[in-house]
Amino acid sequence: MGSRLNPYITFDGNARQAMEFYREVFGGELELATAADFGSTDAPGADKVMHARLDTPGGYTLMGWDVPEGAPYRPGSDVAVYLGGDDDQLRGHFGALSVGGTVTMPLEKQAWGDEAGALVDRFGITWMVNITQA
Repeated sequence: MGSRLNPYITFDGNARQAMEFYREVFGGELELATAADFGSTDAPGADKVMHARLDTPGGYTLMGWDVPEGAPYRPGSDVAVYLGGDDDQLRGHFGALSVGGTVTMPLEKQAWGDEAGALVDRFGITWMVNITQA
């Protein structure tokens, strides 16, 4: 397989809900494991997601987890999940991800000729979408 680069998103106790939402948006197979699944049944936060992985039919891989109790949670806007390509399906993803969130840049034709937009989804994750125009 070689190497892969994909986002690993941190959540503050709602990783299960977020990853299930992303599965609704993108489809695919979702693996979820809690701390209890890894043998830490008595640990604080044993029901929190320790590892989640969504592999989609479109070839995307999203991973996520809940920060452990006592660890700092630093949601931020310094990183965005980027979706780009020439697939019209990206418009549908943009619309679905924006439900319950905030569109920060409407999906529309940009100066460089492509359609692009940005949003923050209902879980506080920033997404950027660029649809290449032929």
